[in-house]
Amino acid sequence: MSSESRRQQLYDLLGELPDRQRPVSARKVATEERPGHVLEKLVLDLNGIEDVPAYFVRPTGLKGRVPAFLYNHAHGGAYSIGKEEFIKPRGGFQEPPYAEALAAHGYCGLCIDAWNFGERAGRTESELFKQMLWHGRVLWGMMVYDSLRAVDYLITREEVNPGRVATVGLSMGSTMAWWLAALDPRIRVTVDICCLTDFHALIETRGLDGHGIYYYVPGLLKHFTTAQINALIAPRAHLSLAGNYDRLTPPAGLDRIDRELQQVYAGLGAGDRWKLLRYETGHFETAAMRVEILDFVERWL
Repeated sequence: MSSESRRQQLYDLLGELPDRQRPVSARKVATEERPGHVLEKLVLDLNGIEDVPAYFVRPTGLKGRVPAFLYNHAHGGAYSIGKEEFIKPRGGFQEPPYAEALAAHGYCGLCIDAWNFGERAGRTESELFKQMLWHGRVLWGMMVYDSLRAVDYLITREEVNPGRVATVGLSMGSTMAWWLAALDPRIRVTVDICCLTDFHALIETRGLDGHGIYYYVPGLLKHFTTAQINALIAPRAHLSLAGNYDRLTPPAGLDRIDRELQQVYAGLGAGDRWKLLRYETGHFETAAMRVEILDFVERWL
């Protein structure tokens, strides 16, 4: 089966989703000049069901089109944070926040509130999951859909080079990064931090409750392993960073994914575009990780 057919198969597992061809639009709520960058507060129409608040940042004095990131925020049970993580310090992350870090390197960035986070909060995760299930929808599928449509919006920005788009995130944001890149060939560089979880290893270590209910897609394991999803990113550049003490990414699972992806990338003549870095730490971004991330992005984006 071709990569495109496998992408469609993966997408079809995500439940009943809105039309991928429906127009997306944006409304600017405010603009704020900050040191080194301009912050736009937006409300996006991505799915036709509910508005999606977002932040867009661009370097101060920007001229011409530059690379851009879709930044995916984490979960951590902090439903009120959402996209605020992009612009404000948060535990588990290095400083400065990614909005500042990306702008300082000449990149634009977009971050949306995922379903039930930030300005979209107000329901429990289980309530939203159950409500969507009754309508044939999958919560993770709706989250992924919004991220795909966010890329659709991002590449329309006059500041953005549509051929140089990357994605990054930690924890839930990490999982979104690799799902998004697997489904969307427009993502040129993928960086996932602390959540490249091998599904079968998670079962073997009885770690399923470490992830929220949003994470689970009906029928997924009948068709895909984690490595097989990530193989759809190849031969595009992909950096994964993990902590060996992180219970959400069992070490045996990381070994398995790394072994399989090394073979996939080598077979495509792109062995240097896949990189898994592991640290003697837990579920958070370290200073060493941040350095590696920015170096990797500079090389491949």
